[in-house]
Amino acid sequence: MQHSAVPELAHTHTRPIHWVATAAALAAVVAASGFLQPDKATAAQHGIEAKSAPAATTPPDPARADFPLDCGPAKVLIQKKASGDLDGDGRPETVAVVRCDAGSGTPPSGVYVLTAPGGTSKPRVVATLVDPEDRLSVQDFAVRDAAVTATLLGYSSPDVPSCCPDVNESAKWQWKNGAFVRSTPPAARSM
Repeated sequence: MQHSAVPELAHTHTRPIHWVATAAALAAVVAASGFLQPDKATAAQHGIEAKSAPAATTPPDPARADFPLDCGPAKVLIQKKASGDLDGDGRPETVAVVRCDAGSGTPPSGVYVLTAPGGTSKPRVVATLVDPEDRLSVQDFAVRDAAVTATLLGYSSPDVPSCCPDVNESAKWQWKNGAFVRSTPPAARSM
């Protein structure tokens, strides 16, 4: 038998101390990786997609908007608001249900769509879905799936007292061909 010209190496035989040292080194690497985290991802689109992709913006704040509502000495009261991308441009619009803060009775509501070009400018009204002159009150208001839905309470005649609306109808508005189109389910009207 021929003997090796290289002397026997110490690390060729495993001993328990080798396993302990390996486990300690592995634990140190795992612990250190818990403290060292990569930078947050900052993905950026390049090319044609980057030019057409709109920047994420916050929805317009209705408290900063001027509504086409004449309340005289009373304040404008924002009853409800909801936001969503209604026209598919990637920027959220805000829909606000607004009325005069009359203190008593049932003042009519207006439903307005707001946008804020550039995200930082003052919000402006771009559409009126319900005009206060229609003498309607709004309930069950929501913005979902690029549509605005509401239950509208109204009056069958001018003789009905404003405290007690006697017409109840559901309404839905969606952006189609450059305008908000209202649809009313056939069985939604009731008296």
